[in-house]
Amino acid sequence: MPKFVELWIYLSATPLFGLTATVVVYVLAQALYARLDQAAWANPVLWSVVVLACGLSATGVDYPTYFSGAQFIHFLLGPAVVALAWPLWERRAALHQHWRALSAAALLGGMAASGSALLLGWLAGLPNEVVLSLAPKSVTAPVAMGIAEKVGGIPALAAVFAVLTGMVGALSGKALFAWLKVPADAKGWMARGFAMGTAAHGIGAARALQVNSDAGAFAGLALGVQVVLASLLIPLCFKCF
Repeated sequence: MPKFVELWIYLSATPLFGLTATVVVYVLAQALYARLDQAAWANPVLWSVVVLACGLSATGVDYPTYFSGAQFIHFLLGPAVVALAWPLWERRAALHQHWRALSAAALLGGMAASGSALLLGWLAGLPNEVVLSLAPKSVTAPVAMGIAEKVGGIPALAAVFAVLTGMVGALSGKALFAWLKVPADAKGWMARGFAMGTAAHGIGAARALQVNSDAGAFAGLALGVQVVLASLLIPLCFKCF
C-alpha cells in the first residue's frame, strides 16, 4: 500500500481530521466569497457544506468520524449565539422604542413561516411525518429536531429543512429586500435584520451581520425569540388541534 494512502487512512480516522477539514474548507470558501464581492450565490456556508459532503462521500469517511473532530466547532455555536447579545445591547434604545412592533413581527412572522410550510406540504400531498417536519423549519437545526420529535415529525428531516431554509434566506434576502424597496436607513436595517433572523435563523443572521451591523444585531434577537416561541407554541398548537 502506498505511503500516502496509509497516511490518509491514519489522518482520516483522527479527531483532528473533521476540525481541520471544516476550518480549511470554510476559510477557502470565505476567501472566494470576498473575492467575488460577496455574491449571494457564493455564500461560504453553502459551499462549505457542499464541498465537505462531497469530500466525505468521495473518501468514504463516515459522519461520526468526521463529527468527532468537528464537534468542537459545534460547541462554539452556543457562545457565538450568546455573543450576538452584545451588539443588541449597544442598540437597546432602538429596541426599547420599537419593542411592540418587533414583538408583533416575531409572533406573526413565526406563524407565517410555520403555517405556510404546513399548508404547502399538505397541498402537495406529502406524508404526514414529512409535513410535521416542516413546521419548525425557520428555527436553528438542533431546536428544529427537538420540536419535530415532539410533534411526530422526523428529526433528521427537520434538520435538513432548517438548513435549506437558512440557505435560501441567506441567498435571496438581499435581492428580496431590494425588490420590496426596504430602505437602507437605520429602521430599514433593523427591519431587514429582524426579518432575516425570523425567517432564516442562524444562517440568515450570519448573512445579515456580514452586510450591516444593525441588521446583524436585530437578526440575532429574532433568532433567539423564534427559538423560544417555536419551542413553546408549535408543540402546544399540535397538542390542542
